[in-house]
Amino acid sequence: MLEDAALESAALDAYSQLVVAAADILAPSVANLQVKAARGGGRVRVGGGSAVVLTDDGLLVTNAHVVAGSGRSGTASFTDGGDYGFRLIGRDPLSDLAVVRCDATGLVPARLGDAASLRVGQLVLAIGNPHGFAGSVTAGVVSALGRSLAARGRLIENLVQTDAALNPGNSGGALADSQARVVGINTAVAGVGLGLAVPINETTKRIVATLIAEGRVRRAYLGIAGGPRPLPPNLRERYEQRSCVEVVDVIQGSAAERAGLRRGDLIVSIDGQPVQSAGDLQRLLTAERIGNELAVEFARDGAVASLAARPDELRDEDAA
Repeated sequence: MLEDAALESAALDAYSQLVVAAADILAPSVANLQVKAARGGGRVRVGGGSAVVLTDDGLLVTNAHVVAGSGRSGTASFTDGGDYGFRLIGRDPLSDLAVVRCDATGLVPARLGDAASLRVGQLVLAIGNPHGFAGSVTAGVVSALGRSLAARGRLIENLVQTDAALNPGNSGGALADSQARVVGINTAVAGVGLGLAVPINETTKRIVATLIAEGRVRRAYLGIAGGPRPLPPNLRERYEQRSCVEVVDVIQGSAAERAGLRRGDLIVSIDGQPVQSAGDLQRLLTAERIGNELAVEFARDGAVASLAARPDELRDEDAA
């Protein structure tokens, strides 16, 4: 009995040591953002969140929704007491990522990891500024991978789900592994005990690099909201795939509506490329496809059909 208690105590100590060590490393690399906008001849606070330091000369990554609308500048505060002005460099609502530049030097960049290596049950830490309390740390595990978040005509794909407590103000903060490597950017509270984070992977690193270089990510836009659905059995022999994307909404006036797509259609390919998830669809809608005709193959009422769509360019308000 005493031996069991000693083992349990040792395990708890090891767990605590991992959390404390990772938090100590990462805390200086996470900022509290107070987002401000011009109102009535002055500047007022219109929102807030967190951000993660990318470079020592002031580039930070946060959520696009943290700096949405007129909130394109403000103050970044750090755990050492430093307060610095920041301004928006670029935002990508479809991935819910944004980059801001802070008027500071000598910051401590966070070490980025790779969410592709995450496993369900793995220890993770959420570091941010919930309710304005700077440097707050919660710990939990990865509870699921590949989750989606639907919001006003967009679908953020491949999110990391965690039970590490997230609260208002955590958005834009770091989700880190036990080695203090940032594996996600916290984006939303999905319910009691459930938080979601944008994974840090090769795709998101490219998005961040593009935002830094160009201020935006150009994308083609069909104008649908959709989610994965198993391909009906009668179609599985025809296609070498087991799932497709079901159209759950068609945005009024969009390329999809003009082309004739409807709710309930099952999209199986774009220009001959298989579509098995909303992520596949988004990856195929690159800037090169803006204004160019593409073939959308889909199933409707058990029959396969094809139509030609000419995507528009995604505007900020389309993906808000």
